[in-house]
Amino acid sequence: MIGVFDSGVGGLTVLRALLDRIPNADYLYFGDTARLPYGSKSAATVAHYAVGAVRYLQDQGAELLVIACNTATALALNKIKAAVGVEVIGVVEPGAEAAAAASRKHKVVVIGTEATISSHAYRRALEARKVAVREKACPLFVPLVEEGWVEHPVTEQVAKIYLSEAFSEDARDADVLVLGCTHYPLIKPLLRRIAPDHVTIVDSAESTAQDVARHLGHQLKSEPLPSSAETKSGRRGVPKLKFFATDSAQKFRKMGTRFLGLPVEDVLHVDLKE
Repeated sequence: MIGVFDSGVGGLTVLRALLDRIPNADYLYFGDTARLPYGSKSAATVAHYAVGAVRYLQDQGAELLVIACNTATALALNKIKAAVGVEVIGVVEPGAEAAAAASRKHKVVVIGTEATISSHAYRRALEARKVAVREKACPLFVPLVEEGWVEHPVTEQVAKIYLSEAFSEDARDADVLVLGCTHYPLIKPLLRRIAPDHVTIVDSAESTAQDVARHLGHQLKSEPLPSSAETKSGRRGVPKLKFFATDSAQKFRKMGTRFLGLPVEDVLHVDLKE
């Protein structure tokens, strides 16, 4: 049983990647939707919230924990690891490792939320691998994605401005773009069109799923996800998915289905006591 934690629904892109890579596992997903965004909170508060959530997942039977939230990984990974008795994998190190491997010029651009970029977690991870880094906060992307504007002209214009600033001056010849936020895979096709042709895009959600698969000793599988009809039939081999949300279960179902690309049905409202 794999537990996936995020501050909201963005981490469902990590769950989607995990389902692609490890379709024969069962999953628990915890979205702390009542207390998002984490990006504006202090490191101590993020750690407090995240530790409570991952302990809940462990109590529900999670045998391995994936911290799908870039902010929680950047600000609180060590405290999370110290608080639980199972293996914990965050999104920053796998993303940095994949970016370093993909970059021939040893120059990388990382985009993310204000909190993730301000933490410099990706910078530290990449510089430890002898890679030069340009960091760029893109705060408008999350609300645009949550609005469903993944192919909207406004989102395209915003992306053009962000990427032109990111790939400027000494970062003009950077050859890798790291998506350092779990919302960004939804606009990956748009970013691919706008980013310079020589740039490889590294999705930290996919990198994390690959890391989890390696950790579990699974061979990476390219078989497609089950259709919604197959999921509803409950046929053998379809993973069990259970979701926990600290805010409206109905709202989580609606937005979650868009992020996961599969029906989000079994959602339990959880009230974590302070």
